[in-house]
Amino acid sequence: MNTTSPPLRGRDMISPTIAALISVIVNYGGTFILVFQAAKVAGLSPEMTASWIWSISIGVGITGIWLSYRYREPIITAWSTPGVAFLVSALAVTPYAEAIGAYMISALGFVVLGLSGMFERFVRMIPPGIASGLLAGILLQFGISAFGGAQIDPVLVVVLFAAYVVLRRFTSRYAIIGILAIGLVYLISTEKADFSTIQLAVASPIFVVPEFSLHALLGVALPLFIITLTGQYMPGMLVLRNDGFKTSANPILTITGLGSLLAAPFGSHAFNVAAITAAICTGKDAHEDSKKRYLAGIACGLFYMVVGILGVTLASLFLILPATFIATLAGLALLGTIGGSLANALTEPKGRETALITFLATAANVTLLGVGGAFWGLVAGLAAHAWIHGQFRRKPYA
Repeated sequence: MNTTSPPLRGRDMISPTIAALISVIVNYGGTFILVFQAAKVAGLSPEMTASWIWSISIGVGITGIWLSYRYREPIITAWSTPGVAFLVSALAVTPYAEAIGAYMISALGFVVLGLSGMFERFVRMIPPGIASGLLAGILLQFGISAFGGAQIDPVLVVVLFAAYVVLRRFTSRYAIIGILAIGLVYLISTEKADFSTIQLAVASPIFVVPEFSLHALLGVALPLFIITLTGQYMPGMLVLRNDGFKTSANPILTITGLGSLLAAPFGSHAFNVAAITAAICTGKDAHEDSKKRYLAGIACGLFYMVVGILGVTLASLFLILPATFIATLAGLALLGTIGGSLANALTEPKGRETALITFLATAANVTLLGVGGAFWGLVAGLAAHAWIHGQFRRKPYA
């Protein structure tokens, strides 16, 4: 663990803060609609939905700030996106109070797993090439989406892409903030985003007394635990490892698990280390000096807390932004990470083939038995590596 950090200057805050802002925009604008869908299925009132948003945003903010500051690394936390996608169907047949109880059981599972150290030992055994191939496969769809939106709004995509190319030529460090600003100006000037109806209001948390049942344990808690572990924690830890950050998974699991446990009675389903949006904050675009990228984690946490305090109202702001804008912004912000991951995956000749298998299997994004493509891509890569090479190469991260 790095216990010291170089002196900070005012300009050191600019790139990490912008990276954090884009990460938050992509997170809310790209996936938060699922929370509203799940809340509607559960029959939650606007006040209960606001409490869900409050609890998960505040929880994510606090844990991200503490972990990033404590370990001086950009440990970005987020809600479980595959988890809430699962809840869209699960809440239709599970009473809300029992779902709250299931959230708490799932959170306890992560605390126990973190304290046991088992997950960290598994992460350490994954060969670097396979880890990089997994990350590249996860992010590939986002890179493709940066250009795929041209079928829907070609002018917007061309404007953002042209701005990105020009800014990368003259001011690489501030290219992402530039395309964000140019994109917003374009949306407002063409009336493709109307912010006039947004009115800020403070959210109030509502406590729900949890109930526990075998049905909710097997039907909600267990699937939520497995989906979050394989779909969020695993790729999230490999994002950190890919960019050279070495914090053990144990405290991350423990702290996010404890946070999820405390926030669950207010509606929060689960939060964890981020994967996709974390990659925006862990690479060189966040800061050339890796020792200062932890500032992006702190900034992310602060942005999340602001959104949480203002509840549904501010979260709805992100939903106003066109999906094409969100996808293109995310894809362009992740280009460097995608390229770096592919390069790392193919560096070592001995492991190149198994890294490529991991990349392609992950990019296929096949869901089997309710588990997403990241898990099966990792399984395919590890199985091929074990069979072809007969062993795993342990890489120390301590």
